[in-house]
Amino acid sequence: MGERLKVSRFARAGFWLAALAAVAAVLAGWGSREGWWHFRVGFSLLKWAAYGAAAAAVLSAIGVGATRRGRARGRAAAWFGLAASLVVAGVPAVWVWTAGRVPPIHDITTDTENPPAFSAVVPLRKGAPNPVEYGGPTVAEQQRAAYPDVQPALLNVSPVLAFDRALETARAMGWRIVEANPAQGRIEAVDTTRWFGFQDDVVVRVVPAENGSRVDVRSLSRVGRSDVGTNAKRIRAFLARLPRSS
Repeated sequence: MGERLKVSRFARAGFWLAALAAVAAVLAGWGSREGWWHFRVGFSLLKWAAYGAAAAAVLSAIGVGATRRGRARGRAAAWFGLAASLVVAGVPAVWVWTAGRVPPIHDITTDTENPPAFSAVVPLRKGAPNPVEYGGPTVAEQQRAAYPDVQPALLNVSPVLAFDRALETARAMGWRIVEANPAQGRIEAVDTTRWFGFQDDVVVRVVPAENGSRVDVRSLSRVGRSDVGTNAKRIRAFLARLPRSS
């Protein structure tokens, strides 16, 4: 019988370091969401998880090479470490890449001239660094350059029906409705991001238009200078889901 091959130390090290980095990455967001620590601590933890994942990727890649021709055992562990480390390192890398391609703003609206105003959610924003007042022409110009497709929705139905559809869509999106005022045509809600649990506030305004109704949406982050495109993505998803015709 031949000598039993040893498990590659690179495969083993890459596996465990990748697993540790994955756990740290999950905890970075989970702990922030649960209030165990400030979200900036979570970001720091995620950054170090990415560094660890990069190191794990190198070790795992060496481990894959070491186990390719039967020189050592641990091929499955090496491939797992490589795949997991690339995922863990890739998520923050995509965030950084996206942040570099979008403007550093956190207040997006379909009406930059007369953005829908917040009212009911204002008490919920106590202590939030970002104000509810719109940033004016500077923010509007940056938004138009980055998100030219974020425009009002024109529905060929009555404002009453448009309001009902907007409210139904907001609920289908999983938003927590704070106030729904049909008389004023205003819906205010809170949407919580999945990973870090950031709470963003949304207001929907429904008004009469020439051939039916106009629906405007505004989405505002409570914290952070840049939303990395989250608010625009949320508005796009809402408008895409909103039924337009009768």
